[in-house]
Amino acid sequence: MTEYKDLIVWQKAMIFVTDVYTITEKLPSSEKYGLVDQLRRASISIPSNIAEGSRRSTDKDFKSFLHTSLGSLAEVETQLIVCKNLKLVKESDTRLLQLQAEELSKMLMGFIKRLS
Repeated sequence: MTEYKDLIVWQKAMIFVTDVYTITEKLPSSEKYGLVDQLRRASISIPSNIAEGSRRSTDKDFKSFLHTSLGSLAEVETQLIVCKNLKLVKESDTRLLQLQAEELSKMLMGFIKRLS
């Protein structure tokens, strides 16, 4: 059984969640039940699915949860683009998150390939 807390991808996903929470603090209060809620839920889903998948009994099950993490990551990336396009945040505020998302995507894809 893989201990999820030891996985670098899980650790980086946890940092990503914290950074998403930080940027959502900058969004207008009118987005509290819109983009703020969606960004936070999707970002939390990333490390949560890594953790849940690591406790499954087969690599096939684990891969399924890693794919779900990838989907949640794409959701966050899309929502950040919406925030940027609506000028709710500065592009410079989303740059770090975009880089983190790219790295997480590569790590998740690599992990999926390793389990195949």
